[in-house]
Amino acid sequence: MRRRDFIALVGGAAWPIVARAQQPKIPVIGFLSSFNEAQSARPLAEFRRGLQENGFAEGRNVVIESRYADGRYNDLPGLAAQLAGRPVDLIFASGPPAALAAKAATTAVPVVFVVGFDPVTAGLVRSLSRPGGNVTGMTLMNSVLAPKRVETLIELVPKATAIAIIVNPTSPDTISEISEVTAAMEQRGVRLQILYARTLAEFDGAIDRLRAQPVDALVVGGDPLYLSRPTEIVASVTRLSIPAIYGFREFTAAGGLISYGANRPVSYSQAGAYASRILKGEKPADLPVMQPTTFELMINLKTAKTLGVTVPDKLLARADEVIE
Repeated sequence: MRRRDFIALVGGAAWPIVARAQQPKIPVIGFLSSFNEAQSARPLAEFRRGLQENGFAEGRNVVIESRYADGRYNDLPGLAAQLAGRPVDLIFASGPPAALAAKAATTAVPVVFVVGFDPVTAGLVRSLSRPGGNVTGMTLMNSVLAPKRVETLIELVPKATAIAIIVNPTSPDTISEISEVTAAMEQRGVRLQILYARTLAEFDGAIDRLRAQPVDALVVGGDPLYLSRPTEIVASVTRLSIPAIYGFREFTAAGGLISYGANRPVSYSQAGAYASRILKGEKPADLPVMQPTTFELMINLKTAKTLGVTVPDKLLARADEVIE
């Protein structure tokens, strides 16, 4: 074999190896959810959409590795540590317990969250405009909206003298939610009854206690556990035969009377956009925590008719969606 042909042969054989070596590393995103896989499907789909709209498609140039707590919040620190130790290039944390677990697990891996509470008060970030550190994301402002829910509920039941709230005592946003609701009730001279439920069984028990000690209306807390089981929660509340308000449209779609809150799918898509920017080189510390700019009021007139509740025209006029 001539020397020139030999060099060409060797060079040709080596080229695929060189080409593979020069291919960029595909980033890995760790998805940490307070829910189970089925309940996380919609948030993850919206997150993927946000990624894709900004140049990252799973299976092409990004990998998503998931961990699910299925409502067992005590499992989240271990799951977060698994992702941080892998290590992944970014952690997307869905829900307040997951976000706090991710922050505690790492100061090196960027974290993007979607939570309902105030992330500053909770210690996730230093400020909304300048988060600092390795964490940023979206807040749904669930606790802050609690007074508006109380106001809306009293519009439905103007003669109410006693209203109950059911919350999960293990949820990070419970303290602030109770505080906001308590202040709103005191301003209107309405007695507040607080009940706690960490599981669906405890939620049913709380409903049974309310049947023995009647109230005029109910506020259902915005805990991820409740949000992961809207059909079961609404079915339990239905046994009371009183007006109830929820934080998210999923409950009203499942047969609840009324809901008021942020659009969750939009927030998850925005989280995907933020993750894309970080993967392209931006720092979480420089990305302000995003807040919703619009909120959804949803009313189920079928349920109102069943309860014998007349929804005021002014309230119907403000509704973003009415189920008839």
